[in-house]
Amino acid sequence: MDNNTSKQKVIQAASLLFFQKGFHATTVRDIAEKASVNVSLISYYFKGKQGLLEYAVTQYYDAYLHSIKDTLHETKDESDFQKLQQVIYTIVHYKQSHYQLSCFIHRELSLDSMFVREMAVTYLAKENYLISNLLYNALNAYRQEEFDQHFLLMQLKGMLVTPYVLHNEWKHQVVGEFSHQYFIEKYVRSIHDWLEFIINKQKTPKVNV
Repeated sequence: MDNNTSKQKVIQAASLLFFQKGFHATTVRDIAEKASVNVSLISYYFKGKQGLLEYAVTQYYDAYLHSIKDTLHETKDESDFQKLQQVIYTIVHYKQSHYQLSCFIHRELSLDSMFVREMAVTYLAKENYLISNLLYNALNAYRQEEFDQHFLLMQLKGMLVTPYVLHNEWKHQVVGEFSHQYFIEKYVRSIHDWLEFIINKQKTPKVNV
């Protein structure tokens, strides 16, 4: 088994156990047994459980932000509203494709900890910058108060994380690969419907003075 495969098996096992038991209740031995690897291999690759957590989260957010930037590049010739729609799909698809780690990370983000502060500085600020720019640009063609835009941003960000913060309310609806994809399509459509409602409601063109 090559090094990369071993590391991914460990990360997958840790994601499942962190999701099921929480970070503190999961031991390195639990992870090693779940991944069918030697405990010493985890120490060799990650220097322990904390190092494994940091590696998994860094890998998660690096790929997450990269997927958003790829979508923006692919949609560079489309309207701001269409770009936003495509990025929403990308975000939900990514989070759902990494469901257990998404739920664990968002659960941890609800706490005030060093982990949260580090994530806020390194990744969450970049995510907020990308999403807020997309939304504000999509709304920019219409008459809207700045406060309203901030309020709508809060709503949008809330919808993007709700399935992973309140995952117990969804667990019986998403079982198996097909239902994951079905959930993505239906949930993205509900966010798009909300956006279209907001845009149509605010379709009062700006008057340049």
